[in-house]
Amino acid sequence: MDLKEKLLASFMAFEERVDVHSELHDVRTAAIENFENKGFPSKKEEAWKYTSLNSILKNDFTVFPKHENSIEFSQVRKYFLNEVDTYKVVFVDGVFSSHLSSTTHEGIDVCLMASALNKSKYKPVIDKYFNQIANKEESLTSLNTAFANEGVYVNIPKNKIAEKPIEIMYFSTGSEAALLVQPRNLVIVGENSHVQIVERHQSLNENPVLTNSVTEIFAEKRAIIDYYKIQNDTLEANLIDNTFVSQQQESHVAVHTFSFGGNLTRNNLNFYHFGERLTSTLNGITIIGEKQHVDHYTLVHHAAPNCESFQDYKGIYSDRSTGVFNGKIYVEKDAQKTNAFQKSNNILLSDKATINAKPQLEIFADDVKCSHGCTVGQLDETALFYMQQRGIPQKEAKALLMYAFSNVVIENIKIPELKQRITKIIASKLGVKMGFDL
Repeated sequence: MDLKEKLLASFMAFEERVDVHSELHDVRTAAIENFENKGFPSKKEEAWKYTSLNSILKNDFTVFPKHENSIEFSQVRKYFLNEVDTYKVVFVDGVFSSHLSSTTHEGIDVCLMASALNKSKYKPVIDKYFNQIANKEESLTSLNTAFANEGVYVNIPKNKIAEKPIEIMYFSTGSEAALLVQPRNLVIVGENSHVQIVERHQSLNENPVLTNSVTEIFAEKRAIIDYYKIQNDTLEANLIDNTFVSQQQESHVAVHTFSFGGNLTRNNLNFYHFGERLTSTLNGITIIGEKQHVDHYTLVHHAAPNCESFQDYKGIYSDRSTGVFNGKIYVEKDAQKTNAFQKSNNILLSDKATINAKPQLEIFADDVKCSHGCTVGQLDETALFYMQQRGIPQKEAKALLMYAFSNVVIENIKIPELKQRITKIIASKLGVKMGFDL
């Protein structure tokens, strides 16, 4: 039985576990039917032209862990931002870990998606937001929707500032020979409210893991959201991250993606504009080697006038690693005075490293400022020579040039402790000793 067949066979048993009579029954049924019809994406599809899942899908993934696994904080302490107080929502092998988490209902809601989906007090919010911005036609998003249960629910009411950042952690223990997890997150930030979120998926063992994650983010009028994704997993981990962002008038949403580890990583990032004078920021740094593969697929859909979007992705590829950047800016006819900018800059450190870049503009308005740029090259030999002539060893000179290359994105990090952590990880990836942990 292949993975698709196993998932279809598991669906009925899953629904009975979460209540087959739930009002989400029709939503889940429509989603699993779409997945059944389309299956897993293949390279025959334009959107997946450079990314193949074939080798990953050969694993015999466990869909539901056979038993709950627990880990101690001391085992995973290094993955948290211990220098700053945070709300924490932690999952181990796809199951919520209460003793590692610190959630809250005081002024803001930071809790479990399972509670929000199954408790009547959350029904008005779920009816309004759940599965409303996610792409109902995309097969992997549909698969996640069909099995949606575990994940994080964040609701910041009107005129509230989250006093602490929120850390969302997904740990895989490796107790299963191969594990499939499908977290579903819902983030709602009310009018004039502000939140900072850090998300990380981390394997603690070398057994294969496939994570198919879906996050829906809703920014109401004048809301501010800073979302940071840290992807620094083991070489046996695979992540498909589907994030959908809905923005209302004058909101500011920034999603920063740091891709340093894992076997295969696919980031689908979709922004949709539903109000004027809003700003979308999409930043990313990718530093990979060996046979790692990172694919960034972005869409910013400008549907309202006087809005701005900025995309800036930096990639450094060594060994036989492969990168993909497929970014689209779509400007509707009514979205006059749009200012949209997209940039993808890449450095290849090896003759066998590859980057496939496809920046796209589809513009149907006539009073806009839209641009895109893409560069692929190697380190500047002149600058390298200049630094060596002033006594900087070649290895350190290369590292300094690469750090400067990515520094523009690092400077956009607004949590000082996280900026320090990312800086240290980058230094480690570039081979510079700074006396730090992960």
